[in-house]
Amino acid sequence: MAIGAAGVSVCLPARSEAATIGAIVAEAVRLELVSEVVVLDDGSTDDTAAVARAAGARVVSEASVLPETGPGSGKGNAMWKSLYACNGDIICWVDADLRNFRGEYIERLCAPLLAQPDTMFVKAFYTRSFEGAPTGGGRVTELVARPLLNLLWPQLSGLVQPLAGEYAARRSLLEQLPFPCGYGVELALLVDTLDLVGLEALAQVDLGVRVHRHHDERRLGRMAAEIMRTAFDRLARRGDLTDLGALGDSLTQFDRGATGFSSRSHSVLGLERPPMATVAEYADRAWS
Repeated sequence: MAIGAAGVSVCLPARSEAATIGAIVAEAVRLELVSEVVVLDDGSTDDTAAVARAAGARVVSEASVLPETGPGSGKGNAMWKSLYACNGDIICWVDADLRNFRGEYIERLCAPLLAQPDTMFVKAFYTRSFEGAPTGGGRVTELVARPLLNLLWPQLSGLVQPLAGEYAARRSLLEQLPFPCGYGVELALLVDTLDLVGLEALAQVDLGVRVHRHHDERRLGRMAAEIMRTAFDRLARRGDLTDLGALGDSLTQFDRGATGFSSRSHSVLGLERPPMATVAEYADRAWS
């Protein structure tokens, strides 16, 4: 069967999410519009794969997909590989740590794509729940992503949740886009979609309230650094940062210990996967 012949593929990039992934998969597989549910297992050290498989998903190891393209890591890398692992014309990504997932999330995300042939990319928005209380966007959204988009890509300022991990898009678009390997992938896909097909091809849908795991400030700082690097990379490509010079590739963070502060350096991922349509192995599979 050729790629694109199987309707809607729901994909969950996952790393050690055994506590939540089973309920999400069980909801997704019962939907009539869903042709397959694929869990792209990104090096889990728990029972994520077994739980997902028992709930009805097809589980694919990240390391087994396109190994000839070289090593990579991170959420964006797993999403890029899911284009090869999945079969559908429409790819619907769902975060694997959701605690209140309902199948209607997928139906709402896919509805604009199924109803409007000119819609190419649909993003979720929602109210977040933090410690039982409703909040707006996440901390990285409000402090980093939204200011960057409003200042540099104001056409995207109407997006309520630009970093939402729940979205759906047409394969014909996604295979033309590069994928940063790290947490910059959400911003990159939005900006690159805007440049390629225009604002009219984007839509967003309300999923109500989202409950998921929250990260500490250290991890959020690393996420923010990757998102900022992704934004600067795109500015450089369009010629707006010719005097900036080379971007840094690390983030220094500080921890207080018994004898004072100590520093720790973390890599800021700059690796991007090329558009999948340019990968020879993908082209061969598409015509098989």
